[in-house]
Amino acid sequence: MLIQRAHLLDGRKVDIRVAAAIDEIADSLTPRRGEDTFDAAGGTVIPGLHDHHVHLRAAAAALDSAQVGPALVHSRAEFAAVLAAAPVGEDGWIRAVGYHESAAGPLDRSLLDDLTPAVPVRIQHRSGVLWYLNSAGLSAVGLPDHPDGRLRSYDNWSDAVARRDTSLATVSRRLLGYGVTGVTDATPNLGADDIITLTEEHRHGGLHQHVHWLAPGKRILHDDSLDLDDLAGWIAAQHRENRAVALHCVTAGQLVVTLAALRLAGTHPDDRIEHAAVVPDDALADLADLAVLVVTQPNFVAERGDQYLIDVDAADQPALWRLASLRHAGVRVALSTDQPFGDADPWACMRAAVHRTTKAGAVLNADECVSAATALTLFTGHAERPDVPRTVEPGQSGDLCVLSAAPAEVLDALDAELVTATVIGGHLHLRP
Repeated sequence: MLIQRAHLLDGRKVDIRVAAAIDEIADSLTPRRGEDTFDAAGGTVIPGLHDHHVHLRAAAAALDSAQVGPALVHSRAEFAAVLAAAPVGEDGWIRAVGYHESAAGPLDRSLLDDLTPAVPVRIQHRSGVLWYLNSAGLSAVGLPDHPDGRLRSYDNWSDAVARRDTSLATVSRRLLGYGVTGVTDATPNLGADDIITLTEEHRHGGLHQHVHWLAPGKRILHDDSLDLDDLAGWIAAQHRENRAVALHCVTAGQLVVTLAALRLAGTHPDDRIEHAAVVPDDALADLADLAVLVVTQPNFVAERGDQYLIDVDAADQPALWRLASLRHAGVRVALSTDQPFGDADPWACMRAAVHRTTKAGAVLNADECVSAATALTLFTGHAERPDVPRTVEPGQSGDLCVLSAAPAEVLDALDAELVTATVIGGHLHLRP
């Protein structure tokens, strides 16, 4: 197809001929017989966005789960009312997502038994690493005597819960509206069957985006079970199989142990640290020296920053969701949304990286702000090398995002509403 009258980010006005890859770029190109054309009308064409850390199945499941996050639930009475009104799924469960203690306080099985219907209920913490089950739910997964009903995600208990048959079509359409042409699924323990299913959905049109997988080398760390020797041994074993690792680090302790383990085991060029929510000053040089990639989510500053300002000691707040200091230290960095645990809109994530503004209007760590061009570029990396940006030039991927505004306005607004079309492998998808 031929995209006409487009601006590139550097200000050039060009026509772009694109198929699986970009064939030609010139000031003006003549349409070929039968060739599809799209008039960009002076808008901007950029590489299609790649979200470098998502959870596709969880995102699809969240669409038909009860939402119990602090934005919607403000008391135990409201929490109970939402669960009472929630439909029971075909699997026999009520499933709720997005919970945080600020909504209705700490949860355990006893409290849930008082507040929830007498059917299996499972509630996911907004961090994605913890579930709360009531007694009916614990019996359903073979743990009737569990003391508190607080279970880690991806542990063996989850095998007893029938997976919901959730289509990814709605998630994929939403991503097209953001100009997202590819994602990296960071779900741990993805097996061959999961990958085959996702591949089939992509092949048959339910999932338009290219999908890259981190499995099997992802590991979620927990502060209460950090073991340096065990982690180093696991990393070394992965590397012996020529597999990179991806380490889920959301606390300073997890990051410190991860860095020490990488020192002991050695590194692979594609090793990653996911999130790096807390990066102490003395970890910056180690991250740069190890040349490990950090995939982080500044969108959580916008989404959860006000709670951080309450919960996190003022002396520790400068270490939260760092970005500018990572780049200044020479750390390899890419951005992602972590959907569904974060807002799926990468443009909102970019704005958070630029402005660091919370919902209430506070600015969290102004020294970590980056330019709009930098924020945008950090969403255009290659799937296999997220810190290496793709470009709009002949020979590059035919995955593009077409925006309705000139470059200066695009960078000023960083707004998904400017997306008019998404091109994947030369196929045009207009924004609804």
